[in-house]
Amino acid sequence: MGRFSGLWTLICALAGISLILASGPRSAIAQSSGGAVAREPGAGKANALAGVGAAEAPAQEAVFAQAKEGDAISALEALIKGVGNKSSANRSGAKPIVTKAGGSGVTGTLADESLYPTAAQCGECHQQIYDEWSSSQHAYASISPMFHKFEQKFQTLTQGTVGTFCVRCHQQVGTQLGEARDAPLWERSQISREGVSCITCHRVQEQYGKVNGERRIEPGRIYDPVYGSGEKSVIKDVLANKDTYSVKTDPKGRGNDIHKGMITNDQMTKSEFCVSCHQVAVNLGIKLEIVWDQYRDSPARKAGVTCQDCHMGKVPGKPEGYAIGPSAVVGGKPINPGRKHANHRFIGPGYSIAHPGIFPHNRKAQAIKIEDWLQFDWRAGWGATKFEDKVAAGKFKPSFPKRWANALDREDARAIIDENIAKLDERDRFRKLVMEKSSKVDGPNIEGTPGVGRDLAFSYTIKNTNSGHNLPSGSLGAQPQLWVNVALVDPDGRNIWETGYVDSNGDIADLHSLDVAAGTVKTDQQLVHFQTKFLTTNLKGTDREMYLPVNFDIDPLPHLRPPGIPTTVLNHPPLVRMENHSLPPLGEKVARYQVPGGLISKPGKYQLLFRMRSRAEPIYFMRFVSATKEMERSMNDRIMNFHSFAATIDVKG
Repeated sequence: MGRFSGLWTLICALAGISLILASGPRSAIAQSSGGAVAREPGAGKANALAGVGAAEAPAQEAVFAQAKEGDAISALEALIKGVGNKSSANRSGAKPIVTKAGGSGVTGTLADESLYPTAAQCGECHQQIYDEWSSSQHAYASISPMFHKFEQKFQTLTQGTVGTFCVRCHQQVGTQLGEARDAPLWERSQISREGVSCITCHRVQEQYGKVNGERRIEPGRIYDPVYGSGEKSVIKDVLANKDTYSVKTDPKGRGNDIHKGMITNDQMTKSEFCVSCHQVAVNLGIKLEIVWDQYRDSPARKAGVTCQDCHMGKVPGKPEGYAIGPSAVVGGKPINPGRKHANHRFIGPGYSIAHPGIFPHNRKAQAIKIEDWLQFDWRAGWGATKFEDKVAAGKFKPSFPKRWANALDREDARAIIDENIAKLDERDRFRKLVMEKSSKVDGPNIEGTPGVGRDLAFSYTIKNTNSGHNLPSGSLGAQPQLWVNVALVDPDGRNIWETGYVDSNGDIADLHSLDVAAGTVKTDQQLVHFQTKFLTTNLKGTDREMYLPVNFDIDPLPHLRPPGIPTTVLNHPPLVRMENHSLPPLGEKVARYQVPGGLISKPGKYQLLFRMRSRAEPIYFMRFVSATKEMERSMNDRIMNFHSFAATIDVKG
């Protein structure tokens, strides 16, 4: 039910039509602070409470109590009356709710930010989970510079018609709070900057399906119940012994703030809980992310293996059970230490290119404004001992912004930077582990007897050992990238042949390479990659491989045309379809290569070097969305190499 549906019901009720009675428990009150829709009475209640102050909450409680008892018309009339009184109060000079974001003094008539507790607040008791989450891609969803560049480009291409389509998932709480779609991070609330935070999952009441990320978070203060799997919950024991654990369930008293209970949402342990965000169809109806489609038909689903089993288990990428650990540490006491521990790193191939003072999330770093972090030149070594010793000795005199003029401030910031970089390095180790656990390479398989002047033909068999989804998966089009890099080194140590090489920008030498287009690098004719692309039909009717489902050959300023018939009939929109190169679950590909005999000029032992490479985004696409040079550098800095090995080839004379 959308906004207009709720408005129509309201009009009907005012006209004396009892349409609301026919709608039953699916409340007509669809008022929302962020575009999400109230679908249940409880959800409507929580959503309405998100837009009022604490003093108004009891009146709203009474309204919804009436609705619960079945007197929907009376409840609606009471609500209308309350809204009218509230509007009159505002006109008479009552102060609007004020939200401050990130210490920059941003104010506005936004929903009460305290109704959306931050991960930092949850981390007071759930420290291990907070530490795992803080460097995860969920935590990165709102911070990601690439997301913001891509989202803005998407807005430009569609003339702004997509609205909050992207941010309602990447910055869901910010969207519900009423923050502007294009608000920069330093003007957003802390909970908005946390992206997919604790409450993004643990304050979800309803069970959704494929909704393109349009879920709804139930507003509630830190003391209100959360939603969870319900497995071996002992929250009641803690609440019964508040003094022992030094906790409190209201603002009064001493101790850590704690939620009053846990409500079971049994979908949370199922793959269906993930599908609402990880199956996305964009403009024209083409799918940008199809993880659910891949999983739905996979051997993993048939075997009862869930997304959580691989991405939150003790071995990244493998359903080999869960670690054991306390659900929380309260008052210095481990709670339920024998409980199954779900790892909140959500390990995958993605990584951060943000300033390391801003990400990973770090409670010490949050004391410094984002604008100030962006002025801190961590690459130059600010705050490091060697750098500061040279400055103190007068060996050079760099110019510092006012915020960083004091050496002690720079040294404190450097300590945070070093801590965060260590977290990113740790995540890289898990990234490599999940990729190596999810794939296997056999080879090289040499054809014939290698000899001087003879063509050298060989192959590798690359297998996706993941039974749950394709390799790679995630978003399609430009990202992610996965390719094979093979080189032959002669007895003198010279690289005489290579495929999977990169150009001066770091891109593979396919038709999208800027250097290939400029003629400075040859096209890699033997390139093996697993990057899914879009095929768009150009003006002459032939197809062209593109990284977005937009045909720039026809329209310098694209006009994205909706299909004249349902896309389910064609299985794709008109003039756009997908070209899939990824490996299906348990699928394999034989990568065949041939080195020209003219390059093999002497007998001896040659080294055949192999590695697979993974990168979150290609550089040509980053330039298309106007990414900065620093973003490009950070993207290339953390290209991951895995399955790296060498084989000796004995070439006879």
